[in-house]
Amino acid sequence: MKKNIYLAVLLCVGCLGWATMTFAQEEEDNRPISPPFGAELLIDNQTTVNPGKGGFSMEIQHRFSKIEKIDDIFGIYGSANTRIGFNYGITDWAMVGIGTTRDYMLQDLNWKFRIFTQSRSGKTPVSLSYFGNAVLDARPDENFGPEENYRFIHRLSYLNQLIVSRAFGSRVSLQVAPTFVYNNSVPEGFKNANASIYAGGKFQVLGFHSIILEYNQPILKTDEDVYPNLAAGVEIGTSTHSFRVFVTNYNSIILNRSISYNQNNFFDGDIMFGFNITIRFR
Repeated sequence: MKKNIYLAVLLCVGCLGWATMTFAQEEEDNRPISPPFGAELLIDNQTTVNPGKGGFSMEIQHRFSKIEKIDDIFGIYGSANTRIGFNYGITDWAMVGIGTTRDYMLQDLNWKFRIFTQSRSGKTPVSLSYFGNAVLDARPDENFGPEENYRFIHRLSYLNQLIVSRAFGSRVSLQVAPTFVYNNSVPEGFKNANASIYAGGKFQVLGFHSIILEYNQPILKTDEDVYPNLAAGVEIGTSTHSFRVFVTNYNSIILNRSISYNQNNFFDGDIMFGFNITIRFR
């Protein structure tokens, strides 16, 4: 009788242990994956990554002029464009950022909300984030048409974007994003409302080093030719820094302008060098 009791107790303990291990495994499998990208930016487009609650990061984005001749070292000595930005994690799922860009004296306020994150079990197969901004063109009033028609609102443009990303193992991460831009004032031949489909990817090749690609395809017709944005390069990552070197066909770092006005055709040789640095603080 005692043997049967001992056997029953051992069986119950074994079942309880098995159930606990199974539950723990399910808990672990359904945790969010590790960040699929190394920073909030891939090249000039946002990723589904946020700084995290209390996290702070600084972005330096630099674009040389178009590669044309050797006496300006293929654009390095030409007119450059630069943006400096700062991001802060209000919560683990909400971020706010500010930035200033040299060309057109652009001042941007941006925000990003992580809606859900891909899980390790695959139960949630993708990550989804919403990104938006408002950008102020701070150039003198005469840049916005006749003085009698000038209004402050003409300086503003806005962007809204839904970003869907998926990590395929630890080395490959891809993302797509339908994007809508609205400019309150535009030059003749361009449209106030603009839209594009964005695709980007990271292919890890050695340690924290990766090949990175981005492509923005305009989907609304304008009277003037507006070409897709294309960029390709390499990313060197550490625990606190992300350094990217790339070639691209657009000089306007802020997407509100590059999606609306890019008239450089990558396949006609309209390319330039650029680099970005992201520094993370905790």
